[in-house]
Amino acid sequence: MSVAEKVRPASPRPAVVREPRVTDEHGRRVRAWELVLRYVLLLAVLALTTGPFLWQLSTSLKGPTEDIYSSPPAFLPRHPTPHNYERVANTIPVWDYALNSLKVATANVITNCVGSALAGYALARLRYRGRRVATLVFVLAMLVPVEGIIIAQFTTMRALGLNNTLVGVVLPGCVGAMNVLLMRGAFRDLPYEIEEAAFVDGANAWQRFLRIALPSVKGTLAVVAIFAFMGAWDDFLWPLVVLSDPSKFTLTIGLNYLHGTFAGDERLVAAGTVIAVAPLIALFACLQRYFFRGVGEGAVKG
Repeated sequence: MSVAEKVRPASPRPAVVREPRVTDEHGRRVRAWELVLRYVLLLAVLALTTGPFLWQLSTSLKGPTEDIYSSPPAFLPRHPTPHNYERVANTIPVWDYALNSLKVATANVITNCVGSALAGYALARLRYRGRRVATLVFVLAMLVPVEGIIIAQFTTMRALGLNNTLVGVVLPGCVGAMNVLLMRGAFRDLPYEIEEAAFVDGANAWQRFLRIALPSVKGTLAVVAIFAFMGAWDDFLWPLVVLSDPSKFTLTIGLNYLHGTFAGDERLVAAGTVIAVAPLIALFACLQRYFFRGVGEGAVKG
């Protein structure tokens, strides 16, 4: 063998092309059939959750000449039209009802965010006698059904002179027990070292609450806001009991006229349902970033 052959470098081996691997959050490889099964289950859940709303939306856009009871059913309207929404507005004062619901829901969001944040911080971070008893009271309040105390609520509103008012609709749900416990959990997850450093620097309880604790739990505040808005917007039983003036009806009560008087016209009912659900979708779309961030609330950020 010549010297040139000894010095000649060996030919490089062909690179091995590896197939991309799909792993889970722990780094374990996910098999193909497991991945397919997961996507099938996700699509099934998606169909169950969004299917009814999409069907109502499709029905609300169908004209009077389209058969909504055909077999097999036609999901997409052949000639979409917003005429059904105009009919809803002509049948009932839907925008006045929506404005009343918006007032109630906005007030409920503000009172729940403020009250739950204050109560949650007091339960989680302050030291005083009876703190555990107060926490237990909020837990027990969640176990009491609304139907069991609705007569007492009505009697209280009548004694206060708040029957047939929007204030009477807002007051019983202005601070929810579940929202208080959510905020308590978020404040408890915050590291104590940060507040201790602020205390050493001379910050009082209000300054620690407003400047340190509250900005760190924006995600949970968004969750509380969404829950409070949904609870007030979708509430039907309590406004039906406390309100008697049609001009002060909320949207859920007003839409009941469509079911009672025009129960045979499903297009009209579907249009009213879409009008009632649209603000909830818009609210969640605006707050979804903070909503999902609330899962990791309280973590130390470097």
